[in-house]
Amino acid sequence: MLRYRETGELHKDFHGSTSLALDFVAGRHGEEALTEILHNVGTRVYASIHQKLLQDDPSELIEHLAYFYNREEADFDLEVTEHEITLRVHQCPAIAHIRKLGLPLSPRFCRSTTDVNAALCAGTPWATETQILAEGQCVQRFYRKERKA
Repeated sequence: MLRYRETGELHKDFHGSTSLALDFVAGRHGEEALTEILHNVGTRVYASIHQKLLQDDPSELIEHLAYFYNREEADFDLEVTEHEITLRVHQCPAIAHIRKLGLPLSPRFCRSTTDVNAALCAGTPWATETQILAEGQCVQRFYRKERKA
């Protein structure tokens, strides 16, 4: 059961605040502090996803990705096999909303995703890699370490 299932009105302005906060934290406290925060998001905020991955159970990660990308009406594809989860984001809803608001996009914005994904997989049988194709377009892969393709 997905622990992080937000319901009610969707407040996309959160993405703009996150973008600004990434730069504020890095500017005020340094890149190492930001790295530590993003690691804690992956291991503590999303603790139940991390715990399931520690047990080699990606079910909550899959449910999390599908739920939130669908909730934001994102243009994406999610492919799941026994050994790999591939999320292809054709248009990131967060970046699109930040651009719509006319706010600056943090150069750390996509890093926040890659760092949180890495933390989710830390110490687990799973690994991750993200390929940035263009602004708002990426491929996020999660794969069992012994079966990397």
